[in-house]
Amino acid sequence: MTRRRRGGTDERLFAVAAWRDTPFFTGHERAALALTEAATRLPDGDGVADEVWAAAADHFDEGALADLVMAIAAINAWNRINVTTRNLAGSLRKSN
Repeated sequence: MTRRRRGGTDERLFAVAAWRDTPFFTGHERAALALTEAATRLPDGDGVADEVWAAAADHFDEGALADLVMAIAAINAWNRINVTTRNLAGSLRKSN
């Protein structure tokens, strides 16, 4: 199923980097984005702040929160592997 068929819009996709400053995301999505940002930018601070974790825990049950943390960790690992091996994201796609 495509992003558009699931209700995604170009505005939401383009606004992910500026998610704090846009009206396109629900509280649930904002909690996930805040946790993702905090877990991804660990060198910038002291880890995930208690209030960020608490906000995520308010929106996700224990299982969903574990799934979210694993997804964040997996994506961060893939990004680091690509940076290390100098693979450009999407460069391994087969041409049509």
